[in-house]
Amino acid sequence: MIASFVKPPSRNFLHRSTFLPHVSGGLPKRTALYATHLDVEAKMVDFHGFEMPIWYSSIQEEHLATRNAAGLFDVSHMGFFRFSGAGIMEWFEGLATQRVCHLKPGRCAYTHFLDEDGFIVDDMIFSVASRQDILDSGCTDWESSSEIAILGVPNASMVSTMAAHFGQHMPDDDSIVFEDLSSQTSILAIQGPTSSTIVAAVLGEANVVRRFRGQPIRENGLGISGWIQGTGYTGEAGVEIFVPNHDAPGLWSALLEAGAPFGVVPVGLGARDTLRLEKGYLLSGQDFLWPGLGTEPDAALPDGFLARDSAETAVPYGLDIEHDFVGRERVLASLESGLRWEGLICLERGPSPRPGHAVLSSEADDAEPLGYVTSGGPSPSLERKGIAMAYLEGVEQGQEVWIQASPRRRVRAQVCRPPFV
Repeated sequence: MIASFVKPPSRNFLHRSTFLPHVSGGLPKRTALYATHLDVEAKMVDFHGFEMPIWYSSIQEEHLATRNAAGLFDVSHMGFFRFSGAGIMEWFEGLATQRVCHLKPGRCAYTHFLDEDGFIVDDMIFSVASRQDILDSGCTDWESSSEIAILGVPNASMVSTMAAHFGQHMPDDDSIVFEDLSSQTSILAIQGPTSSTIVAAVLGEANVVRRFRGQPIRENGLGISGWIQGTGYTGEAGVEIFVPNHDAPGLWSALLEAGAPFGVVPVGLGARDTLRLEKGYLLSGQDFLWPGLGTEPDAALPDGFLARDSAETAVPYGLDIEHDFVGRERVLASLESGLRWEGLICLERGPSPRPGHAVLSSEADDAEPLGYVTSGGPSPSLERKGIAMAYLEGVEQGQEVWIQASPRRRVRAQVCRPPFV
């Protein structure tokens, strides 16, 4: 039982989808593919300060195409950092919840970064590259003498915050070099069962990389350079491709043309969100929110509810407790008790679970709140059955609970561990 919970007001039952625009104030930025999106009449929204496509045809169609064939995403709103210098691996490991020093060039990994109090500032996919990798990726004027570099991809809304976070932890001797390459880099993701076939057709077999492997883009028919890695946000096989902005439109068109016989479609942020939800992937700002930002979540939740550490998210990767890192003390304490981020699958039809919905122990009027949903909605892969992720306390796998899905309706659900598909 969580005595400190306060039931959110009924206004929270308004259906606010996780992929609706986050208005930034001022004119939004545009990626190098903006005109390309307009040419096919994509629905554009302001998302964390970028004018981005939310869908091209429909979320349902784009979602299922990615699961069954391939989807092509413009994720150039994400950041792109490069770290180098003497002792770079040890320095980075001291900030990351993931073990870093054992990784060889060409490997990728997932990690959280915590503040001094142990709260997640942001999560990030990163890759380790050799000096030769950096030179081969097209950065022939790289002045660093470092033999190793780390390439990181911060979330769109957290680029400046993470730059400041790393800046606060820079050693006094200036041995670590940090470069923000976000504004000059476009990121395309192609995901799905046929994605490797399409990549091979456009960039050649030498650029088909395995899951969580990375490399400079090898010689190819398009004559482009950059970085390619076997990562993504859909749970499907696929790659993320990092290229200079001027190469993005040509690469996008080539992937769509070569991929047409293999079912590829352009995919917006709407389906990207439903795809990641089905796999139980965290969404920065929605499933955790760093209290240092001083902002409130979109969903009506108890104060500070989204201030979480790595143990509470229960993500089965990205946390190595055996090494020392910033914020480790809170994580150790949370491993012993507290809330856990759990999956919920609805057992009956009804209103879809949405962020802010209370999860209750029974149908009784005086049922105890076990926690609150942070991500939820209908699953396109499960015939639109309701699924959700929620921070819950004192539950077991398989336990039945009730989601307060509207002011007058509770939906029966079962606690489970994602992925849902």
